[in-house]
Amino acid sequence: MGMTMTQKILAAHAGLPYVEAGQLIEADLDLVLGNDITSPVAIHEMDKMKVQGVFNKDKIALVPDHFVPNKDIKSAEHCKCVREFARKNEITNYFEVGQMGIEHALLPEKGLTVAGDVVIGADSHTCTYGALGAFSTGVGSTDMAAGMATGKAWFKVPSAIKFVLTGKPSKWVSGKDVILHIIGMIGVDGALYKSMEFTGDGIKNLSMDDRFTIANMAIEAGGKNGIFPVDDVAEAYIKEHSTKKYTIYEADEDAVYDAVYTIDLSTLKPTVAFPHLPENTHTVDEAGDIKIDQVVIGSCTNGRLDDLRVAAEVLQGRKVAPGLRVIVIPATQKIYLQAMEEGLLKTFIEAGAVVSTPTCGPCLGGYMGILAEGERCVSTTNRNFVGRMGHVKSEIYLASPAVAAASAVTGRISEPAELGL
Repeated sequence: MGMTMTQKILAAHAGLPYVEAGQLIEADLDLVLGNDITSPVAIHEMDKMKVQGVFNKDKIALVPDHFVPNKDIKSAEHCKCVREFARKNEITNYFEVGQMGIEHALLPEKGLTVAGDVVIGADSHTCTYGALGAFSTGVGSTDMAAGMATGKAWFKVPSAIKFVLTGKPSKWVSGKDVILHIIGMIGVDGALYKSMEFTGDGIKNLSMDDRFTIANMAIEAGGKNGIFPVDDVAEAYIKEHSTKKYTIYEADEDAVYDAVYTIDLSTLKPTVAFPHLPENTHTVDEAGDIKIDQVVIGSCTNGRLDDLRVAAEVLQGRKVAPGLRVIVIPATQKIYLQAMEEGLLKTFIEAGAVVSTPTCGPCLGGYMGILAEGERCVSTTNRNFVGRMGHVKSEIYLASPAVAAASAVTGRISEPAELGL
C-alpha cells in the first residue's frame, strides 16, 4: 500500500520507512511559527517548563502581524513579550515593524518554507505552505512551546482526499473561487483532520498566489493540511526566494484516498461565501441585490501582488460607490513597495480606497475595519463566522479580489462582467 505526499513527508521526518493513516508519530520540525497573539502564550508555557533556550534559533519565526502596528496597550505588551524573547534567544527570524508582513505571505517570500518541510505554526492558516509541497499545519500555543523547546511534534498521520483539477479557469476566476467552490461542495467539516491533496493538469494554470490561497483555506474545510505537487512553477518560486535545501515528494500511484473529486476549472464561476460559514457558497450571478457598506482587500489569503493587480485592474478609472468604505492591505512590505512602484496604490487611492500598512487587522475583528451592527462587508479574507469582523449582527461575504473590487464600484455584490470587463 502506497503513501500520499503528506504521509511520505511525515515518514521521512519521523525516521520511518512507512506510515499509515491514524498512526501516532513524533516528527522533526523544520520551522516553528508564532505571531503576536499566540507567541506570548507559548513563551509563558516555556517559562513554566523551565526550558533553557530554544532548539534552534534559525528554525523559529516570530512575526508580529495581528495587531501591528500596535492598536492599544495590551497589543503593545504582547509584542514587547515577543520582542524580548526573540532578543534573549537570538531568534534569527524575528520581524519587527518595517520588516514584517502577514506571516503566511512573509515566510514563503523570505524563503523560510520550502518543499518537503514539516512546519507547525500557532495559527490555523499555517497550512498555506502546502502550496510549496511542504507539510504545514496549525497547532495550539502549547504545541508551539514544545516545538520551540525540542524541535519535535507529535502527529496523528492524516488520511487524505484527492482533488483532481483539470482545465483552465476563465479570466476573473482565481484560486479563491476554486477553494470556495470546494468548501461549498464538501462542507466546513468535509476534510476534518484529512490532508487535502491537489493534483491534475489544471494546476499548471494556477499561479503560485492561487495555490497559496487554496492551501491557506484548507483549514476552512476542516483539513489538517492542504498540499500541491512541486511542478516547475513551484520549484522556480522556491529557487527565487530560498537558499534552503528542499526535497520533492510525490504520492505513490497506489496511495489510498478517502475520496477523489474531479473539478473542471473552466466550469467555475466567481463565487461568494455568504454569512456565516465558508461553506454557504453562491455564484455571484445568483447572489441577488445585496448592498454592502465595506470592502476589504488583503489578508494572508488575498493580500499578495497578483491579488492587488487584479483589484487595481477592476478599479482603474473607476470610483468607489458613494458611502462605501474600501480598505486595501498589502500582505508584506515588499508587496506594498512593488504595488507602489507599479502604480497600484495610486489606482486605489484615486478610486477612493485607503491603503494600510501590512496587518491582519480587520480579518479577525482586530482593527482597521471593524463592522458595526447591521453592516455588510465583502472581504477577501478567509472566515465569515458570526462576529468575526466586529458586531455579532454584522455580515461578511467572502470573495476574490476581482469580485471585491467590482462590488466596491457598484456598492453591491457584483462581478467584473457587470462593469463591462
